[in-house]
Amino acid sequence: MQRESMEFDVVIVGAGPAGLSAAIKLMQQAQQAGQELMVCVVEKGSEVGAHILSGAVFEPRALHELLPDWQSLGAPLNTPVVHDDIYLLQSDSQAKKLPGFSVPKTMHNSGNYIVSMGNVCRWLAAQAEQLGVEIFPGFPAAELIIEDGVVKGIITGDMGLDVDGTPKDSFEPGMELRAKYTIFAEGCRGHLGKQLLQQFALDKDCSPQHYAIGFKEIWDVDASRHHPGLVVHSAGWPLDKNTSGGGYLYHAENQQILVGLIIDLNYSNPHLSPFEEFQRYKQHPVLKQYLEGGKRVSYGARAITKGGLNSLPKMSFPGGLLAGCEAGTLNFAKIKGNHTAMKSGMLAAETIFEALQRGDEGGKDLSHHQQRFEQSWLYDELYRSRNFGPAMHKFGTFWGGAYNTIEQNWFGGKLPWTLKDESLDHAQLKPASECPVISYPKPDNVLSFDRLSSVYLSNTNHEEKQPCHLKLKDASLPISQNLPRFAEPAQRYCPAGVYEVIKETDGQARFQINAQNCIHCKTCDIKDPAQNITWVTPEGPGGPNYPNM
Repeated sequence: MQRESMEFDVVIVGAGPAGLSAAIKLMQQAQQAGQELMVCVVEKGSEVGAHILSGAVFEPRALHELLPDWQSLGAPLNTPVVHDDIYLLQSDSQAKKLPGFSVPKTMHNSGNYIVSMGNVCRWLAAQAEQLGVEIFPGFPAAELIIEDGVVKGIITGDMGLDVDGTPKDSFEPGMELRAKYTIFAEGCRGHLGKQLLQQFALDKDCSPQHYAIGFKEIWDVDASRHHPGLVVHSAGWPLDKNTSGGGYLYHAENQQILVGLIIDLNYSNPHLSPFEEFQRYKQHPVLKQYLEGGKRVSYGARAITKGGLNSLPKMSFPGGLLAGCEAGTLNFAKIKGNHTAMKSGMLAAETIFEALQRGDEGGKDLSHHQQRFEQSWLYDELYRSRNFGPAMHKFGTFWGGAYNTIEQNWFGGKLPWTLKDESLDHAQLKPASECPVISYPKPDNVLSFDRLSSVYLSNTNHEEKQPCHLKLKDASLPISQNLPRFAEPAQRYCPAGVYEVIKETDGQARFQINAQNCIHCKTCDIKDPAQNITWVTPEGPGGPNYPNM
C-alpha cells in the first residue's frame, strides 16, 4: 500500500506524562544547545487527556526538575494535600482508622497535590507545543516500522475500513512517521510495546509483569461534605483475604470528590467482578458519609502496571526506548506512577539527545540508557519499594502490609534481600467449580450503578462499521474452554460490558463482543486465562473522552 511518509528526529507514541515530558525535555536540550530538532507526539485519544485516567495524588518532584516555574506557568496543581486518613475496612459496616506510624511512610502525602492528570497532560501539551513539538491527537500508532531488525518509526491507523477490513469510499491509509529514534510511552499494556517485548525479548531477564485494574468516579458533592485536600485510603473490605487491592477517596477542587478502587489482577475466583466490587465499596459508611446526596458525573477504568523494579524490562532496543508505564515504572508502594513516568520520559530524552548531538543517524540500541536510569533517583525510589508488591501477593493484605510498614519505616526499603513474584496474573484463576459464587446486590442508582450507565458517563464512542479492535486468536475458545472451566470470566472482569455470553433459542451459547463499549482499559488483554484476546487500536480517535479524569 502506498502511504505518505513524514520524517522526524524523534517520534513519541503517547501524549501521557511520560511522552510529553520526553518531548519537552528534548526541545529544552535542543534550545540550550542551539540545535534544531523535529519532535512529533502521536496520541490515540481525540484530544490530549481524553484517554488519561489516574487517581490522582501527584508528587511534583519530576515537574520541579522539568519546569521549575510551573506555578507561574499556570500548572493545574490547585489542591495541596492537607491530611491523610487511612482505614482498614473490616466489614461492610466496620472500619479501623490506622495511626500514621502503623502504615508505610510511602502512603503519606505531605507536599503532594490532588489533580486531574488529564488536565495536567493538557497543560504539559501546551508547554510542549510552545517549544515547537508537533502533537497529533486522534492518530493512533497502529503498526511498527521495523527494517533489518531496527525500529524506524510507526504507522498510524488506516481510516475508513469496513467490518471485514475492506476499504470503504471514505478510506484513508495511515501515514508512516519515520524517526531516527522512537519513544514508546503508550501507558499500561501498550499494544506496540507488547510487540516490542516479544520482538526483542526485552523481558527475558525480569520477573513477569503484574497488573491491577483501577476504577475512578468523579462526584459533585455538597459543600458540607467536602474537605479540600483530604486524602482517604483504605484496605480490606469488600475484597476477601485472597484478593489484594485497596480504595481511595480524594477531595479535589470545585466541590468534587474522586473515588476509586484498585484490584490486583492476580485474583483467583473467576466469579469475582471488579466492577461490582467497586459498586459495593461505595456503600461503606467511611465512603458513604462523603458521597451521600452527591451526583456522579464521570466514570472510567484502566489497567495499572504494578510489577515495579523486579518486572522492568530492558528499555532499549535498536531504534528506540520504552518509557513510563509502558516499561512499568509505577511505584506501587506510593500508589503513584505519574512523577515516575515523567522522570522516565525525561531520562529517555536525555539519552536520545546525547546520541543525536554526537551526530548519530539513529537506529542504534542505546543500551547505556540503563546506566543513566540506575544513576537516577527514579531507580533508587523503585529499588526501595521493590518488595512491596511481592510481599502483598505472598503474605496477604494484613501480613504483607505489616512487612511493608517495617521495611519502609524502619529500614528505608533497604533490607538486604529481594522478594519476587514469578507467577503470571492470568494463570491464577481457579476453576469456577472450586470457587464460591459471589452474589452482588442490584444497583440502587444512588451510590451504585450498572455498567452501561457508567460507560455512558465515560463518553465512549467508536465508529460503528470498522474492524473489531478486540482480536480473538481462536473464536471458539471462549465457549469451548473458558465457559465450562471458568464460567467465562470476561463477562465479569470487563468494566464496560464488552463481553457477553448469549444463550440462543436452541440452547447453544454464543460469545458476543460489544466493541463499541470498550473504554480501552486493557484488562481483557491481561486477565483472559487463555491469553486469547489481543487489544489493538481502533479507528481514529475511538474510545473514552474523559473531560477531567
